Amino acid sequence: MPTSIAKHEKQMSASNSTTTFKLNTGATISAVGLGTWQSTNENEGYEAVIAALKAGYRHIDTAAIYGNEGQVGKAINDSGVPREEIFVTTKLWSTQHHDPAAGLNDSLKRLGLDYVDLYLMHWPVTLNPRSIKDGNFLSIPLLPDGKRDVEIDTWDYVKTWELMQELPKTGKTRAVGVSNFSINNLKKVLSSPGNKVVPAVNQVEIHPLLPQEELLEWCHSKGILLEAYSPLGSTNAPILTEPVLINLAKKHGVQTAQIVISWHVQRGYIVLPKSVHAERIQANFKTLKLSDEEMREINNISKEKGERRIVQPHWEPFVPFV
Repeated sequence: MPTSIAKHEKQMSASNSTTTFKLNTGATISAVGLGTWQSTNENEGYEAVIAALKAGYRHIDTAAIYGNEGQVGKAINDSGVPREEIFVTTKLWSTQHHDPAAGLNDSLKRLGLDYVDLYLMHWPVTLNPRSIKDGNFLSIPLLPDGKRDVEIDTWDYVKTWELMQELPKTGKTRAVGVSNFSINNLKKVLSSPGNKVVPAVNQVEIHPLLPQEELLEWCHSKGILLEAYSPLGSTNAPILTEPVLINLAKKHGVQTAQIVISWHVQRGYIVLPKSVHAERIQANFKTLKLSDEEMREINNISKEKGERRIVQPHWEPFVPFV
């Protein structure tokens, strides 16, 4: 159920993705983007973005807490691709919920960019900024018992959103959205008396073992575009061992990851495969048209094996996915 598809691949063999969607702001965004989570060692974030832009990607996703905004921004500036052709997303970390404008300014300095196209609230959880040591906001403050120092009584994500929604007026971000938000969390934001803006996107974990069908349908009804992180099942891509996917890849003569990425795109939302290897980055940008029966086969994986969420940080006492 795409929000709006400008182009769609019709070839049976895999070819570079040309599918795009429209945000509720009217901006166009490429369906397949490069995820950069965990791309921090040495210069691998830089090399990954260079490889992606060379391969034809025009959508790059990063975050303050990833620790690679400097590498990502340098690659964008060094790539030779005009800045206006690249859709850049970064995210507000939980320690700066009280001042998202400062968080955005800090990200732009690290990126070496004048603006980003999309700025997301990374989690609907505020970490206590008073526990920050040495002014390092890109950290996870802990309590004496080792648990994360979550601020839950004096601040919440609705207050953060009411500040974030003002940021597009500054010209430093073209749109704002959220990440890791449940339907209930989104309902709370949209029903807030101070809310003026519907989030452009909600970036969440989605893959064949966590298809997020209810969230997808609900967000579509509100004009919120979903983005899939960990689309292959996060670290070591466990989804790629599923027999159904392996057999479909053999049938089409493509890589298993290309089957999964194509499934995501055909469901009508953005997909952000991550890699630091140039050949894999190139391959992940190629999609193909799956038949209705093939889509049903993939949809049935979670029904047969049960749903499985992989990314579950400990945010006690806050529970994000309810």
